[in-house]
Amino acid sequence: MPARGPIGPCRTMKTIKGPAIFLAQFAGDAAPFDRLDSIAEWAAGLGYRGLQLPTGPGSFVDLELAASSQDYCDEIVGTLAAHGLAVTELSTHLQGQLIAVHPAYDMLFDGFAAPEVRGKPRERQQWAARQVTLAARASRRMGLAAHATFSGALAWPYFYPWPQRAAGLIEEAFAELARRWLPILDAFDEAGVDLSYEIHPGEDLHDGATFERFLDAVGGHRRANILYDPSHLLLQQMDYLQFIDLYHERIKCFHVKDAEFRPDGRSGVYGGYRDWIDRAGRFRSLGDGQIDFGGIFSKMAAYDFPGWAVLEWECVLKHPEDGAAEGARFIRDRIIRVADRAFDDFAAANVDMARLRALLGIADQ
Repeated sequence: MPARGPIGPCRTMKTIKGPAIFLAQFAGDAAPFDRLDSIAEWAAGLGYRGLQLPTGPGSFVDLELAASSQDYCDEIVGTLAAHGLAVTELSTHLQGQLIAVHPAYDMLFDGFAAPEVRGKPRERQQWAARQVTLAARASRRMGLAAHATFSGALAWPYFYPWPQRAAGLIEEAFAELARRWLPILDAFDEAGVDLSYEIHPGEDLHDGATFERFLDAVGGHRRANILYDPSHLLLQQMDYLQFIDLYHERIKCFHVKDAEFRPDGRSGVYGGYRDWIDRAGRFRSLGDGQIDFGGIFSKMAAYDFPGWAVLEWECVLKHPEDGAAEGARFIRDRIIRVADRAFDDFAAANVDMARLRALLGIADQ
């Protein structure tokens, strides 16, 4: 995929929207996290301007209803607007995971599905595909430009090439993944919404190379895009800044999440089956990790990222409510209000074509 460098300062650039927060790690049974209106009030009080909403069983968003009822979608949008908030994107991470599940993970992922399809892999996959497809229509009704999800995984148990992988195994895994996702991508195209896969270990789309492989398998589908989360790239020891250079045209969603990588003589990238707190790579609250967010926000501004900066809080040490409060300020302070003119416009001179040719020494040619 060819990279395009930032265009010069004479153009009009976009300012990233935010701060926003993903509610998956905060929604729960206790107030104020048990109702959409009260959790919206809580988030607005911290300084957030947008909410990324998880969907499906037990969430604030019923996709069956949202896909068919404009009134229901308007009610959700209105509930947030009453607190000065917008819906940034809907999320089907858990449903997307179920589009492709290797049998080794059947029992572990079964709880992501509706009770009536648990223990039934084929029915579970069909349910998940319908859920994500419904999210395309729900997103359109809410006026959203992008959607967040996972790709699922058939090949993940074989990510390390020992024993030697059978010839054609990975190619067939991605061909099947493409077959399962293409009808859903077409539904998102019909809805005019970009489907953004979070690049994430445990998914077949877990780095740039696997995203490119999938993109080839779906024929470069214009709705096959990326949710950029630098924490997952740092923990793989990837260059997360160059990732933006390579794939910025496909990045449609942005999770602002910090992480640190502290390898030692006992374990490194693979983690040694340790608990999160003891792993070499672990997630941290914003500002407590190693990620260069100044560099990230600069590149996002230079490449005209069109969406929201959304906090996804995951930290092995800090209380989530403290992480949320600090995260709103952290994101707000790093959003670059882009320039509306070039810094050297004061020295600009208006010249006609004859003057330009004279400056080049070709006036008489």
